[in-house]
Amino acid sequence: MGRSDKTQDSNSVTAHKGLTVAPSPLNEVKLDLGIILVVGGLLLLIQGRIIDDLALQFLLLLSYGLLGMAWIIVRVRRVMAKLDRERADVSDGAQ
Repeated sequence: MGRSDKTQDSNSVTAHKGLTVAPSPLNEVKLDLGIILVVGGLLLLIQGRIIDDLALQFLLLLSYGLLGMAWIIVRVRRVMAKLDRERADVSDGAQ
């Protein structure tokens, strides 16, 4: 009970310190999305001090949101295309 329990405990998810994320091909996209959301939140907080006109404030936030959305779409498509190429290479190599 002594030694095997310690080994088993060290392999559990809670035994490791720090924040870990399961390996995923979309982890880079998740990081990009997090950065876009944080910068967007900051932009939302300071845009009233930068621009006085409400229409321009709306236009600024709208353009930032659309650019962020386009960036995420492009990144996801690149990652998915890379995965498709890798899967095709593996399936071609297996035949």
